[in-house]
Amino acid sequence: MTYPTVELRLPAWVARAAPPDAVYPSPEARMRLAIRLARTNIERQTGGPFGAAIFERATWRLVSVGVNLVESLNCSTAHAEMVAIMVAQRRLGRYTLGAAGGQSYELASSTEPCAMCLGALPWAGLAGLACGARGEDAGAIGFDEGAKPAAWVAALARRGIRVTRDVCRAEATAVLADYRRRGGLIYNGSRT
Repeated sequence: MTYPTVELRLPAWVARAAPPDAVYPSPEARMRLAIRLARTNIERQTGGPFGAAIFERATWRLVSVGVNLVESLNCSTAHAEMVAIMVAQRRLGRYTLGAAGGQSYELASSTEPCAMCLGALPWAGLAGLACGARGEDAGAIGFDEGAKPAAWVAALARRGIRVTRDVCRAEATAVLADYRRRGGLIYNGSRT
């Protein structure tokens, strides 16, 4: 027996929707990119209703993006945030996005991170997190976001990660509602 190769590949449409190195100067522009990725992911039927993007904070240059690939990869860890982190680390050639060379990075996520993605943020070395929809918005359509501490924002702040919530929340929540309306699969392990 041999183990299968695990390969992460973003859908082909992503490169056209989010050209690398484009600049997104405002928090709303950055979040709208993450929301557009989430929306296109469900419209193209390439994954769940979540999108994420990582930006260089000094210039707001786009470094990487991620979309939810749980179903297409048969991989419960292929959340948009995790994919964006993996792509950024691979692109930059290092396992941390910490302030190497004076650069720091921020993740824009169409929905607040679940428990797994929350745990990955400090390990990834991110300096900032911007969120669109809240965890309870994802929960309202049936997703289980896991056991997150009530004071998760403060916990990240203590680790040097600045969190901004509710950026374009109504737009991000509308994507979740659209996914539900379309009959999108709620793929939590405990519910399958």
